[in-house]
Amino acid sequence: MKLQADHIGPLAMFKIGVGPSSSHTVGPMVAAMDFRQRLEERVSTLANSDSLRIAVELYGSLSATGKGHGTDGAVCAGLIGLHPRFSDTQDIWAAMPNLIDSPEFKLGSAILKFNPDEDISWQEWLMDGKSLPHPNTIRFRLWQKDKILLEQITASVGGGFIEAIDPLTGQYLTSATEDKTVSLPYPFNTAAEFVAQCNQNDITPWQIIIANQEALGLKEAELRQQLDEILNTMERCIEQGLKTEGILPGGLNVKRRAKNLHAKMLSGQTSDRAANDLRPSVYAIAVNEENAAGGRVVTAPTNGSSGIIPSVWRTLREDHNLSRETLQNGLIVASAIGALVKTHASISGAEVGCQGEVGTSCAMAAAGATAMLGGTINQIEQAAEIGIEHHLGMTCDPIKGLVQIPCIERNAMGAVKALNAVALSLASDGSHLISLDRVLEVMKQTGLDMNQKYKETATGGLALG
Repeated sequence: MKLQADHIGPLAMFKIGVGPSSSHTVGPMVAAMDFRQRLEERVSTLANSDSLRIAVELYGSLSATGKGHGTDGAVCAGLIGLHPRFSDTQDIWAAMPNLIDSPEFKLGSAILKFNPDEDISWQEWLMDGKSLPHPNTIRFRLWQKDKILLEQITASVGGGFIEAIDPLTGQYLTSATEDKTVSLPYPFNTAAEFVAQCNQNDITPWQIIIANQEALGLKEAELRQQLDEILNTMERCIEQGLKTEGILPGGLNVKRRAKNLHAKMLSGQTSDRAANDLRPSVYAIAVNEENAAGGRVVTAPTNGSSGIIPSVWRTLREDHNLSRETLQNGLIVASAIGALVKTHASISGAEVGCQGEVGTSCAMAAAGATAMLGGTINQIEQAAEIGIEHHLGMTCDPIKGLVQIPCIERNAMGAVKALNAVALSLASDGSHLISLDRVLEVMKQTGLDMNQKYKETATGGLALG
């Protein structure tokens, strides 16, 4: 059961974690952490903790492209208690090799056997002969000899979000991190309602979100403090990407380009035939190369689309000397657009293709940037609609299941499209024929109609080489 858009706050849409994928890396790691917590409770009740073993089954898209996304490594890290936001990235990626060398770990007074090579299995598109509840489904089990003591089924639904599945019915369990019973000062669940709240109450879109979040228990000061940390993480990611050379992991032998492109750009060596400022593209490439290398990034709203918003924000900050509060306001507005997409379509490439990742991020960036440059709520909605409309039907077909080709360049192009959407909307009065709500309906239906091989399975399109 999806939350209403007004209950999905900025800190949900922007999560600090590790690359290369929010749905295939961060989500499974969070799911494994959740299972670890349940494990701890369960084993503490056992009179006999001998012969305990963990088994993990990866289904659907997680199975098809999980090795390229480091899903197995992420699961290992979560099971031993590492966190995608707070743990050192080197420790995270050392977890699986360490477990292979020594296939067990201690939890309380119990010793749990877990050998990733043997106890992680790569399943296909059916679970117990039935269709999957979601293309990214994981099943965790605690075994004692031939008896299952604990079972958890989790869907990784994109952007680092996870949903619990009832093992008996296969249905989503009703779970929400926010209290739906709270009366919000400015409720909305559609773009039209969001626009109406701003216009009818003569209030800025970021003030709408701040007021609603305060009603849900998050004070503005705390929200802004965490948004500032998100901005800092985005900036550090760009800087790291601009100074790092080498070959990206995974076997495609993709050479990092951001540092060289940045140097050429600064020295004026880029082609004078280029129609656009290269900064947005170079900054986006820098972020997504860091993501592909398993570095620290911010979901925006996913890892696969993590380069667009940082690149647009940095470009506008350099051009307009925007204040920190203005940059935070932009993130708040962008998050509202992402929440609308998550509620009414999807931000998961395994569900709707890359239109749900790069397309959503482009719309979020366009809306947030339009707000930062003084656009009206109607212009903001128009910019978001443009951003998604011109990504409709985009497939998710990464080569070898790696978030490298075409993902890195798609972020570069998405950043340019976002800035063009901003320019178009600010040059108009905000009136437009196709609404954001309508384009979200089309995005969802397009995703449903899209052949499964084009939705993060590495079995069609560019993924075939």
